[in-house]
Amino acid sequence: MMQRPQVETADHAPHILVVDDDRRLRELLARFLQENGYRVTTATQAAEARAKIENIIFDALVLDVMMPGENGFDLARSLRENSDIPILMLTAKADADDRVTGLEIGADDYLPKPFVPRELLLRLGNILKRTPVVVEEERPETIKFGPFSFNFARGELRKDDELIRITEREREILTVLGSQTSGQVSREELSGSEGANERTVDVQINRLRRKIEQDPANPAFLQTVRGIGYRLVIDR
Repeated sequence: MMQRPQVETADHAPHILVVDDDRRLRELLARFLQENGYRVTTATQAAEARAKIENIIFDALVLDVMMPGENGFDLARSLRENSDIPILMLTAKADADDRVTGLEIGADDYLPKPFVPRELLLRLGNILKRTPVVVEEERPETIKFGPFSFNFARGELRKDDELIRITEREREILTVLGSQTSGQVSREELSGSEGANERTVDVQINRLRRKIEQDPANPAFLQTVRGIGYRLVIDR
């Protein structure tokens, strides 16, 4: 079977969190949004979504209402206590009362299933346009961590003045980790242009650790963030 080509997404593209317990729909939504220029992270339930929201800055949330345990209404209501992240509610319930409930909670829009993917794209684009743009700090030319430095433009990793040989994937991982202002990056974001699975990402991280850590089993720079992914501890 011929595989579909991987989609490359710009680092500055809006980052969307898709929360839906339906695996097939979740994967289809992620692929569709990626094909239309968005960065996408997914979650299967409210607890997983909450953990990712605490550690990653998202531009919008596509949230299914009917999920086991804490449902989409409960999650949206909780988020609105201290966050104004744009929320597009997505649900099989098309009842007017449910739409009103979602909007009263603070959702920005409401789309009942089944839906035309193009409509979701338009509604998501509209709520993002209404959201003030947050200007991020300019990324430095070079980051430093301990005796190491990484130059983004040249893709070079050095230990003091010594050039360290790294693979293209290791260069990509350092670029993603070093560019993340919040410091923490999910395995999904580290999957790269080849779409590596989580296990492959872990193996690649361990290989990179052997090049930059004195004790790879107890990393000082490339640390694991339990339940999320990894972070690179950069000198500030």
